[in-house]
Amino acid sequence: MRTTALAVGILLLVTTVGCAGNRQQQASADADGGYSPPASIYSVMDPTSLVYTDVAAGAAPSDNPWRWTGFLLHPVGVALDYGLNRPIYTLTSQMPYLFGYTSEDSMLESQRR
Repeated sequence: MRTTALAVGILLLVTTVGCAGNRQQQASADADGGYSPPASIYSVMDPTSLVYTDVAAGAAPSDNPWRWTGFLLHPVGVALDYGLNRPIYTLTSQMPYLFGYTSEDSMLESQRR
């Protein structure tokens, strides 16, 4: 019973999040019979793509509703990083033999500053 509920939950999650697309893409796909070619062959991360593509079509601000959740929760993550994570790293770096603080942890911590 739990396995079935877990499988259904995962299926619903994948369907909800994995099929998200912006309204413009969905409208053009419906009008073209299901196929919508990309706005450009260039990546939206390429600075020259501004010349060759419609930026609004490639990176709409309302692309995915989870993006807005990420924007809203970003300050919470930063506050947790500075208020909880960094003090813990500082404490454990004082006694690496006790907490298992490795040289890799030290390297990563030095890159964050």
